[in-house]
Amino acid sequence: MPATTAPDGGVLTKPVVGIHGSPGVALRVLRAAGWDEDDVHLSPYDVRDPFRALRAGEQHVMIVKYEVREPDLAVSRPLVEDARAVLVGRHHALAARTSVTLDDVAGYPAFRCPEHFPPDVWDRVVPPRTPAGRVIDRVHPMTTVDDMVRILAATDAVHVSFASLASVVPQGIAVIPVRDLPPAPVALCWLRTTPLPAAVARLVADAEAGPR
Repeated sequence: MPATTAPDGGVLTKPVVGIHGSPGVALRVLRAAGWDEDDVHLSPYDVRDPFRALRAGEQHVMIVKYEVREPDLAVSRPLVEDARAVLVGRHHALAARTSVTLDDVAGYPAFRCPEHFPPDVWDRVVPPRTPAGRVIDRVHPMTTVDDMVRILAATDAVHVSFASLASVVPQGIAVIPVRDLPPAPVALCWLRTTPLPAAVARLVADAEAGPR
């Protein structure tokens, strides 16, 4: 569905904001900009091809973490942060910890970069090595949140990720803070090759003018 078309076939006046995982991070960005959830449409994007919907005109802007280096995309300043965490099944040896380090999770299988996801950004999400030089073995496919949860629940896999996912994963998954990774900067991203509709440009401007 084009981003300029509403579900009833009429003209869409609300910005379509692409999200992955928890909507909580997007809601924090909106609140900081002085916007309400009802002012936008939140639209999930597929982490396996994160920019497809944006480039296809199905989303106006999207929530991104870390620095995105795509020639056709513009990125706002950092707007909020998302604390780092590791996700494991409740049966996992790490599940009872109150916090962990990257060295604690090394030795357990992690998730590899999705096919069309920027590898340099994935290296920030799931570092290939710990500060001590231990390899993080990124072997499991990263597809959907539901598939990731199934793998975590059935194996000793770990997913080095974000604290915001605590609001969307089931009770069978533990979300444990990673104390030696700084929070991830969160920003808005949009196509620099296409003029933004007025409401979308206002959202970007309000977000960048919000609290620092």
